[in-house]
Amino acid sequence: MTWRRGCGRSYRSTTGRHTSTGALRYEDLIAENDPAARIDRSGDDLYILYTGGTTGMPKGVMWRHDDLFGSLAPTVYPLAGFEIPTDAVSAGRLAADFLSSGRAPVQIPASPLMHGTGFFTTMIAMVVGGTAVTLTNRHFDATELWETVEREAATQISIVGDAFGKPMVAALEAAEASGRSFDLSSLFLIVSSGVMWSAPCKRTLADRAGVICVDTLGSSEGLGFGASMDGPGGEAKTARFTIGETTKVLTEDGREVEPGSGEKGLLAVAGAIPLGYYKDPEKTSETFPTYDGVRYSVPGDWATVDTDGTINLLGRGSVSINTGGEKVYPEEVEEAVKNHPDVVDAVVVGVPDEKFGQAVAAVVELGPGSTATPDEIADATRAHLAGFKRPRHVVIVDAVQRGPNGKTDYKWAKDRALDSPLT
Repeated sequence: MTWRRGCGRSYRSTTGRHTSTGALRYEDLIAENDPAARIDRSGDDLYILYTGGTTGMPKGVMWRHDDLFGSLAPTVYPLAGFEIPTDAVSAGRLAADFLSSGRAPVQIPASPLMHGTGFFTTMIAMVVGGTAVTLTNRHFDATELWETVEREAATQISIVGDAFGKPMVAALEAAEASGRSFDLSSLFLIVSSGVMWSAPCKRTLADRAGVICVDTLGSSEGLGFGASMDGPGGEAKTARFTIGETTKVLTEDGREVEPGSGEKGLLAVAGAIPLGYYKDPEKTSETFPTYDGVRYSVPGDWATVDTDGTINLLGRGSVSINTGGEKVYPEEVEEAVKNHPDVVDAVVVGVPDEKFGQAVAAVVELGPGSTATPDEIADATRAHLAGFKRPRHVVIVDAVQRGPNGKTDYKWAKDRALDSPLT
């Protein structure tokens, strides 16, 4: 069964699938219980979102409700031709207008709602009177996703990069090969955030599903760093974003990087940002510094800026690899490795090296029946990378391990690389 939550409506549709043990029917709960007593709410109330723990222990990011709404609202109302509401009453009226006009979205978060991408995009849909449709499997099933789009007439999907996008492409291709097609006529938007979404994957989804692919640059600690948009027939790019209105690229001492200089800096966003990390003032001061009287969110992503203001995302500094004095960002190498036609997924980490300090190692998952060798995979990256970025070691595994939110498990990948004979 598929659970739906919408403005003024909630129901389920039977699909022949079983719910999780202990799940209760929403309508039964309403019928058998009195409504919860109303409590006073404040814009200072907190929503705490825990980070994925990609580079360490998860941390609770504290968002004031006012700041969270202030960060999400510019992505909703202006595009629909409305002024951003200033109170809950006017927001409710706009939601009713959206719903009655037939423009309210039907949103499927393909990633878990505990992940910022799934939650934030679903909240955006809900505040304008839309409906949220959640998947039932405990693990991502791309065929189930496409079936749900077809059955529920979904208008938009949120995903987390290639970990979701590639299986979605494979499911479409498998359906076509078997003579089946999904009715995706209701779908017009796929939004991704959180990890790299490769250009070939975006381009294929845009063309095959006939949708607009929006790649947003954000994190648990801040939204609106940048975005890119690709439609059918377009020329999708990887890790290139139009800079957000309150975004800057700063050096580690807070100086703004000059566009077109080629200098690397850290992405920073001001405005509606979190208060900090729950019970961690030291990490809060590091991630949310103040420069020239302006408080920023600086999660640690490195980038360069072109003369036209376009951001070229390099990667998270905390997982960068220092090899022979050169800094290598894993995401760039992962993208190059995944360009090999036999590679399904890849994670790149640094491993100890006597000569260079660290060496680039790629942990790779191959497609069924592939006979590609580690040397062939490494050599194929030469067309995309400088020589010092080429993986010196390639470890082939049965499956790359990721979190349920699609985030990279760098600790697992490093352990696998260290446990395997390094060539």
